[in-house]
Amino acid sequence: MRARVRDRSVLIGILVAEHLPLIRRGLVASLEGESDMRVVADVADGEDVVPAVLRHAPETAVIDLDLPGADGFTTALRLHEEAPRCSVLLLSRAPNPGQVRRAFAVHALGFMSLEVDPGQLADGVRQVAAGRRAVDSELAVAALRSADNPLTRRELDVLRLVARGARSGEIADQLFLSVGTVRNHLSRIMCKTQARNRLDAVRIADDSGWL
Repeated sequence: MRARVRDRSVLIGILVAEHLPLIRRGLVASLEGESDMRVVADVADGEDVVPAVLRHAPETAVIDLDLPGADGFTTALRLHEEAPRCSVLLLSRAPNPGQVRRAFAVHALGFMSLEVDPGQLADGVRQVAAGRRAVDSELAVAALRSADNPLTRRELDVLRLVARGARSGEIADQLFLSVGTVRNHLSRIMCKTQARNRLDAVRIADDSGWL
């Protein structure tokens, strides 16, 4: 992690969190190239974000969803709880409407693709630093139109265990259910999600932001 001195009265202080070194350096260089911005810290692990924000006090954190240690959603929620003055812009390699909904749920103001144009990213940082949302318009509309979660809490518990690779018997043991009850839950889940199988149900639920 590197720290840089900045003029807080003029520049937007930014923390960049990205685990791939080449991409992180590219993000830092791109944002540093803006006359009104300064990257005050960059980290590679989600667990390092909150301590770095508390130490360097950036106005905005630009965070990759796929961080090791703690993912972008978890990190954004921690920042909202521990450093609420730092606005968050999340970046995704494969953005979908479900991720937008989850981003809003953890109080992120911005959500963009990692493939976004550098100028659009800089504009997004300015927007969230000013307390406004910055989301790709097509993704935002798709998120608003996406269906509400049809799954019950228990069905979500079952599906989360499926996502971790658990079999019906293991799910039954962990949730204190019979194997038959687990299978009934899985049948209802696949019916509600219109999935081909349980793994397809996991994909659909994840893309929709239900898990």
